[in-house]
Amino acid sequence: DPYYRFNDVMYRWISLDNWTYSRTFKTPFDVRKWQKVNLVFEGVDTVAQILINNITLGRTDNMFNRYSFDITSAIKEVNFVEVRFLSAISYAAEQSRCHKAYSIPPACPPPVQKGECHANFIRKEQCSFSWDWGPSFPTQGIWKDVRIEAYNQYQLIYFSLTSFFVKSAQQWSLEIESIFDVVSSKPIAGLVTVNIPKLQTQQTFSVKLQPGEGSIVLLVNINKVRSSTVEAWWPNGHGKQTGYNMTTTFIMEAGYQIEKFSKAYFRTVELVQEPIPGSLGLSFYFRINGRPIFIKGSNWIPADSFQDRVTYDTLWLLLKSAADANMNALRVWGGGVYEQDEFYNICDELGIMIWQDFMFACALYPTDQNYLESVRAEVSHQVRRLKSHPSIILWSGNNENEAAIASNWFSIPYADREVYIKDYIVLYAKNIREIVLAEDKSRPFIASSPTNGLESVKEGWVSQNPYDTHYGDTHFYDYSSDCWNWTVYPKTRFASEYGFQSWPSFSTIKKVSSTEDWSYTSNFSLHRQHHENGNDQMLKQIGHHFKLPQSTDPVKKFKDMIYLTQVMQAQCIKTETEFYRFSQSEIIKGEGHTMGALYWQLNDIWQAPSWASLEYGGKWKLLHYFAQNFFAPLLPVAYEDKGVLYIYGVSDLHVDHKLTLRVIVHTWSSLEPVCTLAKDGVTVKAQSAVPIYKESINDLLERCRNCTRKSCVITFCLVGEGGLQSPTNHHFLSSLKDAVGLQKSHLSASVSQQDDVYILVLQTAAIAPFVSLDVGSIKGRFSDNGFLMTEKKKVVVFYPWEPTSVEELEKSLTLTSLVDVV
Repeated sequence: DPYYRFNDVMYRWISLDNWTYSRTFKTPFDVRKWQKVNLVFEGVDTVAQILINNITLGRTDNMFNRYSFDITSAIKEVNFVEVRFLSAISYAAEQSRCHKAYSIPPACPPPVQKGECHANFIRKEQCSFSWDWGPSFPTQGIWKDVRIEAYNQYQLIYFSLTSFFVKSAQQWSLEIESIFDVVSSKPIAGLVTVNIPKLQTQQTFSVKLQPGEGSIVLLVNINKVRSSTVEAWWPNGHGKQTGYNMTTTFIMEAGYQIEKFSKAYFRTVELVQEPIPGSLGLSFYFRINGRPIFIKGSNWIPADSFQDRVTYDTLWLLLKSAADANMNALRVWGGGVYEQDEFYNICDELGIMIWQDFMFACALYPTDQNYLESVRAEVSHQVRRLKSHPSIILWSGNNENEAAIASNWFSIPYADREVYIKDYIVLYAKNIREIVLAEDKSRPFIASSPTNGLESVKEGWVSQNPYDTHYGDTHFYDYSSDCWNWTVYPKTRFASEYGFQSWPSFSTIKKVSSTEDWSYTSNFSLHRQHHENGNDQMLKQIGHHFKLPQSTDPVKKFKDMIYLTQVMQAQCIKTETEFYRFSQSEIIKGEGHTMGALYWQLNDIWQAPSWASLEYGGKWKLLHYFAQNFFAPLLPVAYEDKGVLYIYGVSDLHVDHKLTLRVIVHTWSSLEPVCTLAKDGVTVKAQSAVPIYKESINDLLERCRNCTRKSCVITFCLVGEGGLQSPTNHHFLSSLKDAVGLQKSHLSASVSQQDDVYILVLQTAAIAPFVSLDVGSIKGRFSDNGFLMTEKKKVVVFYPWEPTSVEELEKSLTLTSLVDVV
């Protein structure tokens, strides 16, 4: 396994070599019957020479492009095809060396990443040269489908449909674009029929295809009567993800017909950047089908260093886990790959909106002619391939490259700045943006993230401070401040990246390590940490609120450390995300109206400490269980300001609700509440965050006699009619390392099977903070985990992802709470 222990370094030689893939094949058809025969590569990774029968067909230099080679005159009955690769590392180094006019930073990644240099000089997955959460595996190979296509007259290459709502006519329309390779030397005429049975819409068009790359754009108006009953595509939690079956038939005079089956989705998206009363700057939020939507989710990175291991099942598991945690959006980050079609199909189906970066990240890039031509082809191919997906709501030019120039990450002398700004504008504004706007008028484009949006454009694409909270989106990381302190977080318009690291479960680490590695300070633990001082930063953050493990058993100590990093990460990101959610409806000192929270990051590329909430293999960290709650559609959120406790009612629901707020105070030493308060008739407004409760901590402690900050904890929830209920939230009055009265919990669980799920009945003898259930390497997830247990009994459901049994679960189950860490 390339992921085993130190193999990333041991196998470095593979990427330094050049590899050739070849095979012999018989042609399964009579070549003479076809006017055109193409050898088509959906993806080649990355630099290669393609030959058939020793004739060079051409070269590839871009992993994100589609390549089609005409082999009409070269193909025989028996053929020898070769793909001769060049080491990506040596190619990148050579490209950098040839760029003599000025250097293009960064040259190399920091040593802690154990990576390769000049990734910005090759159009290849940037993180395959290493990242601060991933290994360096600069692969060489045919990473997508390869096939031979033979045809006469014409062949359909791209087919896309985008929907528009025409306000004046109150009518939906579809724009259908078809791009053909036309072999014939004169135009081909014919008929195209579009049929959407469910919408009683059928239209026939007379069309003409021009020789070469012939394209047809058709506008289909949905039947007037039906337009009012069209079910739009909505994000997860806001409605259905309805799609309509559509058949498009091309009948050309040249003979044969092409029938294309697809799904038509109806949804509109606007990125709203407008002045806000009482605040400098502009808003930054998304309106879907005319409704403002608070964006909840995370950032997606490649699910494996070896893309062919990323199967439909891998994607389904990760994306379904995102939807199950109440997420409605993911950002496909610009240092990875444009994901496979299946990824976007699943997002369409689950209602996960996609913020799609173009593949440029944390670097400056060249803009010589060859490079730009390659990028232009890449962008046009990807937009054509992906624009039919309703899940994609935004194109974004790059990750952090505006910030890299603005904050001068690469120590560029002031005199040389203009050269790099000019390159930046050429690449993102003059090339990428222009192609996107020409190819796709159905969704917004921004040049970078973080950016100040329209303000950045006004300042010439590179703003003074792309992190300005009054405009656009922000990325925010702070590992040294106390993460429970909400005042350190930016009251931004949109938080598109923020996070904290943790370690993956012992069961995940175990698969790629050996006994001597099982300690927080082992060579292995250091080797897997690709973020400078990452392991120490986690210890420091844990130290703010928890006692560090002191066990003399080294393996128990390691497991306790893993548990505490996950508790710390979950609690930190909970605090930060709740801050963003409760800031959505208010402006304080000119800041607020936060309309998005995408934490960094959803998934992992290998087994290592990282910012992810889903481990490599899909297991949920405690953070992901917390996300299910902090992204809940209805949630009470508490924070303290100057000794006063405030509770906000946060709602993504489409109507106002009259609810009861229950506030319960426990002493750490007893399962019996000290005092309970029920406030009736609390109005929680639709799609907003409103203050619903306020009390000074001193009054609260006095009201609940026998309470001090260190001896008591607050839990609270919202309850309404017809079973409407929020998760139970908690607010700590002191650090848990200072908590007084915590008892041994003697946790136990009984396991039984019910249909295809398993029921665990948990029992505790005392209040148990951060109760963690773990079934080792049995694949599946719990209904709840990492919770504060304040009642004697709790029922938790285990949803298996593979067959298991009561016996297996009982054997593997471990229960840990904070009091078990000693």
